[in-house]
Amino acid sequence: MQNLSINQLHTDVSIPRVEFNAETGHCLLAGEAYMEQPYVFYKPLYEWLNTYIREVRKSIFFEVRLTYFNTSSSKFVLDILRILKRYEIEGGQVELQWYLRSIDEDMREEIEDFALTSGLDIHVIDI
Repeated sequence: MQNLSINQLHTDVSIPRVEFNAETGHCLLAGEAYMEQPYVFYKPLYEWLNTYIREVRKSIFFEVRLTYFNTSSSKFVLDILRILKRYEIEGGQVELQWYLRSIDEDMREEIEDFALTSGLDIHVIDI
């Protein structure tokens, strides 16, 4: 299974950086997410996660460092969390850490909503 890397050079600030490592199970989603066609962006992330869950079946450490995402991206982020929760229910090990600027109360509320809706335990780390 191949690693997945997107927007390594940050050429488009509306697209977050993605680094999913198939060997270690470390997945990073960082930056801002307000692209024009979010489905086109998130589809490979879903596919990678589902393949990893089906074929590799190792633990996943998911690190989120999003500083901003628009409403349409929030739906896709929630879908990722649901994929991770499903894997956890099936016996997979999942740890999710969301790094957050301590003054960003709107993002903190959004993360709390994600945790409630997905059922996934999200460890918030203030930076």
